[in-house]
Amino acid sequence: MDYRPGSILDPERAAQASELLPDGLVAAEADARVSFLNRRATQVLGMRRRDLLGRDIREALTLRDSDGTDWWEATDPWSGLNIRTGHREKFLMLEGGREVLVTAKYLRPGRNQPVNRVLIMVRDAEARRRLEADHAALISTVAHELRSPLTSVKGFSSTLLRRWDRFTDDQKRLMIETIEADADRVTRLITELLDVSRIDAGRLQIRPQPIDVAAVFGRHVERAVASGQDRDRFRIEVPQDLPEVWADPDRLDQILSNLIENAFRHGDGVITLAAVPSEGDSQEGLAARGHHTTGVDVVVSDEGKGISTDHRDLVFSRFWHGSGRGSTGLGLYVVKGLVEAHGGQVRVESATPSGGAQFRLTLPSEPPDYLA
Repeated sequence: MDYRPGSILDPERAAQASELLPDGLVAAEADARVSFLNRRATQVLGMRRRDLLGRDIREALTLRDSDGTDWWEATDPWSGLNIRTGHREKFLMLEGGREVLVTAKYLRPGRNQPVNRVLIMVRDAEARRRLEADHAALISTVAHELRSPLTSVKGFSSTLLRRWDRFTDDQKRLMIETIEADADRVTRLITELLDVSRIDAGRLQIRPQPIDVAAVFGRHVERAVASGQDRDRFRIEVPQDLPEVWADPDRLDQILSNLIENAFRHGDGVITLAAVPSEGDSQEGLAARGHHTTGVDVVVSDEGKGISTDHRDLVFSRFWHGSGRGSTGLGLYVVKGLVEAHGGQVRVESATPSGGAQFRLTLPSEPPDYLA
């Protein structure tokens, strides 16, 4: 790298360019003394510029592995093999125990020549640790949620196999129905996890087509009644002149199933399934997302205690359970991802006049541009 005055990267221009980097940059010369560091490096390392400049980097910047090994002694950039070019990103600890992510690049004047400059990139490890904590929480949640239904399936199926003749037909039916319900629970969890993965990776595919919302509501009510719910617990409110919604039918069913199940689990009283042409904030929300300016508001509300205003910004985050548990905490996160994949938006409100929870999702009532 040429730092001579007038070169493409003279010291002044190099210093200016380094301040644009999102990570900290520290440079040490052939004698291991620090010759340069940008402002971000002082922030990440929590050290002042004068505490590093001109000092031997191995003494001024303590870096240790998780087992306490001195990283400079282990890597020895200046005296090691002449074919090394650097080190990949690694978690290291500063003096005091704070972790940072460190990447090293070794610069040589020629092939197999001694190192004449070492560049160290440092990054705050907090965001990476939060991501790892989220992954650990996801694994813990999955393990917990899978263990209960699988234990039930294993217990009932083993009991039936060993003692089939001892049970009446009604007892056998109850056990088999329990096995089926637990298998469905496992299937739903796996579906949620796959959707979370697709949402996070931006690979969720939507195949929209015109849908009659009233007919969809009717099917969900009939399904709930067939599973043992009281028909009087439902109210459908859809105007006759309501335009069709452009949505993926399977995904819309998944959205409504999650919201209705959420109303059963955490709400109370009558569950209202409503739809109205979007207006005001809903239309502005569609336009702000770069999609259609006309749409339909699909509303699912109950007559329970509702969700406090302090929690409304949290309900669509992963693993949110509110005041109680009993679910994976992934359902509403998936709902938000599915709605936004349609170009819509979803928000939680207070139902009027009951004060229960009300989820309003705005979906387009026109085909997307690539289908128009």
